[in-house]
Amino acid sequence: MKKGHVIYCNRCGRRLEGTDLLPGEEGLHIEKSWGYFSGKDGEIHSFDLCESCYDLLVQEFKIPPEKKEQTTLL
Repeated sequence: MKKGHVIYCNRCGRRLEGTDLLPGEEGLHIEKSWGYFSGKDGEIHSFDLCESCYDLLVQEFKIPPEKKEQTTLL
């Protein structure tokens, strides 16, 4: 969740260090625009997760997310 330029984890409420203008720690931002065949048609949902909450979330997956090595680091 973003308040001004500060980002908070939607799950635990913790402030992610840094801002969207000056990054600190990494987090995950998800935004979904729901379409016509959804019960949420016309709605856009978005949320942010800190890395710890992301790890807890994916531990619950029956099928883990795909992982790829990034060879070029900026």
